[in-house]
Amino acid sequence: MKYRLTCLTPTLVGDGQKLAPIDYMVWKDHVNVLDQRRIFRLLAKGPRLDGYLNQLKKAEKLDFASWGGFAQNYSGRRIPFEHPSSTQYWEKAHAEHLFIPTFSTGPSGPYLPATALKGALRTGVVHGQISERLISDLAERTASEGRLPRRPASYVEEAALGSGGADSMKFIAASDSSTVAENVFKIYLLRVATLEARGGGKLELAWKQSPRGSVKRAEDSTPAFAEMAVPGTTFEGEWRESAFLAQPEIAKALRKRDRLDAAAVFALVNGYAEQMLRVQKQYSVWTGLALLKSTIEQLETRLGEIRQAGNGCMLPLGWGAGFLSKAAFLDTKDETYRKILAQVGFYARAIQSGLPFPKTRKIIFLGNQPASLAGFVHLTVGG
Repeated sequence: MKYRLTCLTPTLVGDGQKLAPIDYMVWKDHVNVLDQRRIFRLLAKGPRLDGYLNQLKKAEKLDFASWGGFAQNYSGRRIPFEHPSSTQYWEKAHAEHLFIPTFSTGPSGPYLPATALKGALRTGVVHGQISERLISDLAERTASEGRLPRRPASYVEEAALGSGGADSMKFIAASDSSTVAENVFKIYLLRVATLEARGGGKLELAWKQSPRGSVKRAEDSTPAFAEMAVPGTTFEGEWRESAFLAQPEIAKALRKRDRLDAAAVFALVNGYAEQMLRVQKQYSVWTGLALLKSTIEQLETRLGEIRQAGNGCMLPLGWGAGFLSKAAFLDTKDETYRKILAQVGFYARAIQSGLPFPKTRKIIFLGNQPASLAGFVHLTVGG
């Protein structure tokens, strides 16, 4: 069988690589990725190589006035900005904010790593199998030991799915996707929205600045740029379900009462997506971002259609989807859960503020307007 994954919102599944500001030049609303080897070979024939190497050592960005011809003639790739307005924000931004995360790419081209897909599915299934009792038990362990266990999620994950050979998700195997064309990617502008408390228990939208602080106007906040697959992009790969593990006697030997199959996995993951969309929709109401709310409502409609079709699921994955896409328990208002999170140094201050958690979101700008969230995809499986 094969799986087919379709991007519903801009999606980035990266491999840790980023384009540095000296790896590319912006020209005609495109990020022109320089073919440095070709440039070195060209300059080695004349006296300009030392000057170019010195500029690479010292410069935060390459001087277009001196080296712009390379952007025109020696680009390995030309990636368009999602909207021409992004160019002006790029030009004003500091170099440290101009490192562009790129999509996972192998020797043959860009592809979707199977680990990203299986990890996202696993998170959704754990969400469906988790219980408040598990969260309470973890909180009790934390209180009795006076500190958070070293790997707190392992206890919950193994209780929900099983461990080792008894893992409920072991019956699914998926391959990396086939490569896709490089022209399905664009450079998107993102900004971080945050919530601020106002009198009367009201919440108000603000936009984060780096390294700290926030501002009221989005254009005054710190921009980020990322290479993302455009909505409608599809990735295809091999999908296999183990017939051996599907046998009732094997499930009995593994002490599994409720054996998972693909349909059950999809149902659990769709339930996870439903709750996540509900949480994200509430955030759009708090912030008053009408276009974002409209996007989420469209995703809710699409989720209903996916459930009706019965052969797939919606799930969030990849870079920029935020804390909620990596967490199996989404009710961050739950006091027991908040006590656990407060034990994590990275989250402690945010929890102590009393504001909704997480209070920030990476918002994708479309047409220079805050309009979408990253990483929502539609997975289908068929012959």
